[in-house]
Amino acid sequence: MQVAGKRRTNPSSPEEWMHFAVRYLARWDRTVAQVEEFLLSKGASAAQAKQTISRLSDLRYLDDRAYAGRWVESRMARQPMGRERLLAELQAKGIQEAVAERAVQEALREMDDDTLAKRALKSWQRRGRRVTTLQAVRLLRQWGFEEETIERTIRARFGHEGLDP
Repeated sequence: MQVAGKRRTNPSSPEEWMHFAVRYLARWDRTVAQVEEFLLSKGASAAQAKQTISRLSDLRYLDDRAYAGRWVESRMARQPMGRERLLAELQAKGIQEAVAERAVQEALREMDDDTLAKRALKSWQRRGRRVTTLQAVRLLRQWGFEEETIERTIRARFGHEGLDP
């Protein structure tokens, strides 16, 4: 951090850590785990990070439940995918398993796995791409769909029983 040409060390007071964290949050929506990692990487003690995160949460600058819900909706709008992949990505961002499961369940409450898989393939094809049976299987696996869902989707899309290309 620089102030009037002088190089400053890391923040030391709770207010300085708070300001530092708010500036970090101003760029992107973040999880509690991401903010904690950021603060610790910048030299905050565990107690300073915890205190800052507590204040941010009290002010509703940090809310993992709300973050997870917004993130799932945004992700599904860009690229539909399976529940397992959504859960894995949320957990990789530091969202607790129960919070991630609830966000995915709420966002996809009116959509079954087969519909999700069909939407995922349609999304891929809307971009002007043709997809073979083998590519469709690989894509659906990559996007976190279960094998039974993949098989039903392939059967419906390509009109045959097997998953052979």
